[in-house]
Amino acid sequence: MKKRKISKIDKILEMPQEIYSDRPKLTITGFNEIIIENYKGILEYEEFFTSISTYIGIVNINGSDINLEKMTNDDIKITGKIEGIELDRIQDS
Repeated sequence: MKKRKISKIDKILEMPQEIYSDRPKLTITGFNEIIIENYKGILEYEEFFTSISTYIGIVNINGSDINLEKMTNDDIKITGKIEGIELDRIQDS
C-alpha cells in the first residue's frame, strides 16, 4: 500500500485522507447505489454478486440486478438492488 506523508498544507487545507492515500472510500446511496473510490480491481462480477479488491481488503456486494455502471481508474459505481455489503480486511504481515 502506498502511503504519502501528510504535509502541513494537507492539514491546513483539510484534505480528505482518501485523496493522498490508497484507503478506499465507500459512498452508499440508499439500497440501489454504491461508489467505491481507490479500488484496485474487479475480482468477480455476477448479476447477484460482485467482489471488488481494494488496497486494504475486499468489498463483496450481494443483491440482484447488479450492474457496474461507471468505472474509471479511481472509482467504480455499482447499481442494482443491493441487499448486503461485506468487508474483508487484508491482514498486515
